[in-house]
Amino acid sequence: MSKIHIPTPLRQYVGKQATVEVKAATVAEAMDALVKQHPDVRRHLYTEDGKLRAFVNLYVNDEDIRYLQKEATAVNEGDNISIVPSIAGGRV
Repeated sequence: MSKIHIPTPLRQYVGKQATVEVKAATVAEAMDALVKQHPDVRRHLYTEDGKLRAFVNLYVNDEDIRYLQKEATAVNEGDNISIVPSIAGGRV
């Protein structure tokens, strides 16, 4: 099983869990498993047409999947997937 680390703002949609364990071979499969277990989180991660939202960044063992094989990135037993929402705003 791999662990998906859930950021604090999304925990209310996954039963207040900090991590969710999933069985998957790729990041896409892992995220699909997460959404199947916790359907309320889908709208916060994906657009209406099923694309990962632009402000949602995914990491496998601290490696940004945008620089790997994106959602086709392989995951192995014990890997950690982190959901990191981009933060914007504020004043200088």
